[in-house]
Amino acid sequence: MVFIRDTELVLRATVELVNTLPETDASGVDGLTGEDELEAFTARHGYTGSRTHDRRELTAVRGIRNRLHDLWSVDRDGAVPLVNAMLADGRALPQLVRHDDTDWHIHASDPDEPLARRMLVEAALAFVDVIRADEYARVRVCSADDCAGVYIDFSKNGSKRYCDAGNCGNRMNVNAYRRRKADQPA
Repeated sequence: MVFIRDTELVLRATVELVNTLPETDASGVDGLTGEDELEAFTARHGYTGSRTHDRRELTAVRGIRNRLHDLWSVDRDGAVPLVNAMLADGRALPQLVRHDDTDWHIHASDPDEPLARRMLVEAALAFVDVIRADEYARVRVCSADDCAGVYIDFSKNGSKRYCDAGNCGNRMNVNAYRRRKADQPA
């Protein structure tokens, strides 16, 4: 395992959130336009704390996506000021907590803070671990020619090249196979 469990879970949620942006989707579709999509996302990723379940909350969560997406356009040193700004803006105050079936882990914001602020701080804190572990090379954009999806490479050897948002790896392998077949004499 490259990162501890709670860091990996937050990184996976952050990847999924960023990949709701239209610019990361091959068809240009925004994947987070309704409260129902936000409800499904927060349930899937186990977000706790206060919720308003309204359009304003959705708008705030949609508003942090570009800041998070910026983490994929910089190197390790370039990520530091972005992460520090996210932590400062979120008034982060890391504390150990235990709840539900989850053992001790870190929450860096009060559970009564708005959802978007808590999500931003959690993501920033997870990226602190990526930076401190000197694993920023695992923060990647999909290598498929028709995809701009983002991902974190959690593979043991760090060799992953395609995101999980679409079927990019299979599609690129099929394209390469077809090119090889076309180049072979009949």
